[in-house]
Amino acid sequence: MVRLSPLEWPVVRQVRSGDLLGRGPAVTSALTRALAPRTSTADRVVQSVCPYCAVGCGQRIYVKDEKVVQIEGDPDSPISRGRLCPKGSASEQLVNSPGRQVKALYRAPYASEWQSLDKDAAIDMVADRFIESRRRTWQQQDDEGRLLRRTMGIAALGGATLDNEENYLIKKLFTAAGAVQIENQARI
Repeated sequence: MVRLSPLEWPVVRQVRSGDLLGRGPAVTSALTRALAPRTSTADRVVQSVCPYCAVGCGQRIYVKDEKVVQIEGDPDSPISRGRLCPKGSASEQLVNSPGRQVKALYRAPYASEWQSLDKDAAIDMVADRFIESRRRTWQQQDDEGRLLRRTMGIAALGGATLDNEENYLIKKLFTAAGAVQIENQARI
């Protein structure tokens, strides 16, 4: 164990350096002076948008060796002006969490175990089910012959983590597919 010299005690450093109020270099230890922020060692900085809500706060993502090392508010963002809420500030943990799911999981009907699927197979499975449900539940006309051109077998529920542009595109997609049950978490 390293012994601390009495000359390095903060009060002694204050008197020796003339920093009597303890607001200058006298109050920092050698360890503190040797520290460097994680952002100074980053290979690059990527601008992004916080994924948590529809506000769209700007983020600066610091990357070192292709791994996110820090996420901070972007002062150039006209929306958040460099500020992040607690969830936005903790979004680095979302990216680097060891419990983060990075592959698609599927549990077949009546199965008790999940199985891994590659991304293309999962997307194909969702698309096939979407198309089949639309085909099976399509209503061209009602009983009185009025034109409907709709399906009641597909619905969409958008989330508040999507921005306006993403919600607009989802609305256009589901409307074009004939769905009439299109809702958003922010409206419910």
